[in-house]
Amino acid sequence: MQPLSDPEIRASFVNCSKGEARRLNLPRGLAELPWESLDFLGWRDQGAPDRAYLVAPYQGRLVGVTLRSPMVRRSLTKTNVCSLCITAHAGSGVALLAARRAGAAGREGNTVGTYVCADLACSLYVRGLKKSTLVTRPDESLPLEDQVARTVLNLDAFLARVLTDTAA
Repeated sequence: MQPLSDPEIRASFVNCSKGEARRLNLPRGLAELPWESLDFLGWRDQGAPDRAYLVAPYQGRLVGVTLRSPMVRRSLTKTNVCSLCITAHAGSGVALLAARRAGAAGREGNTVGTYVCADLACSLYVRGLKKSTLVTRPDESLPLEDQVARTVLNLDAFLARVLTDTAA
């Protein structure tokens, strides 16, 4: 992924108002992020733990979505799998994140959700640059490039659902 600037990130959001995008808390240290290892930029809002954000290239443009996470504690004894990168985590390592749909459907309250690495570091888990706590990532026969492609494909499918302006 190419490094992004504050204005590029804020202008990319499709499921919130321009005012909300101006007020959201960006991740600290944008310049120091490992951009070459990221397929998307994802972060949790340090001031509001139930909020998260995701910005990714999608069909030739940059798309940002605001996400909400229910404040429900998951059991630490269960293992859960991220639907984007297929990394297994102990209970709280995967979170259900819901995004308002873009357009009229979102204004009417329609949302779509998916289970994602709670820290949104999928790109780093796939590349082995970050390790899941308590659970190891299964060995895969797919080459790394194919694992990355699968993660991007899964993310694109989620973004397509966010951008669909109907309750499907």
